[in-house]
Amino acid sequence: MQKIVIAIDGYSSCGKSTTAKAVAAELGYAYIDTGAMYRAVTLYLLERAIAFHDLPRVEQALHEMQITFKRNRKTGRNELCLDGVIREDEIRQMRISNSVSEVSVIPAVRHALVRQQQRMGRHRGVVMDGRDIGTTVFPDAEVKVFMTAEVLTRALRRQEELAAKNEHVSVEDIVENLEKRDHLDSTRAESPLRRAADAVLLDTTHMMIDEQVDFVLERVSAALFSRAAAGSAR
Repeated sequence: MQKIVIAIDGYSSCGKSTTAKAVAAELGYAYIDTGAMYRAVTLYLLERAIAFHDLPRVEQALHEMQITFKRNRKTGRNELCLDGVIREDEIRQMRISNSVSEVSVIPAVRHALVRQQQRMGRHRGVVMDGRDIGTTVFPDAEVKVFMTAEVLTRALRRQEELAAKNEHVSVEDIVENLEKRDHLDSTRAESPLRRAADAVLLDTTHMMIDEQVDFVLERVSAALFSRAAAGSAR
């Protein structure tokens, strides 16, 4: 059976990553968390005190750093590695969330990471989640889903994730962070966050994760059926 690309875009804390991971596991596809890649760049710059507006140093850093994913044998999850070291916990911290959208608007950063993401998915059989997968990275993806949810729901989900990692942040601060990121991501000049014309909208405000996964898998089944039918007709 031919493999396809599944692009899951949308706002922060809508359940994109959790849904994408589950879909990838169900299909036996690779999972690529593109948001983690932008977080890794942010972490790298912050740790080296490289100003985001210092474009020559940022471009040099992009050439120096190595972003990869390593499969955790115990959990089966892909974990982000920065220069060969797993940094999953660090990139999820609130200090990274507060800066990642500022880094994501830098054209050199987007160009470098988009090229890497396209290389990762060139053989298809991948589920990618992010903000510009269906519009920029893989505009020819066979399945495109755009996820959204009410901001308070998203904030409560994010607060729960942070608390599980012993980082306690008020809902008000998280709402402020999410609204700031939404604005920056949606208004940036380079690959802004927007729903692709052929993406299916999925509002997860009142949905459980298994419902979200089923929603995407139904679209995948339909896409695979259409491809098989088209192939038979030739």
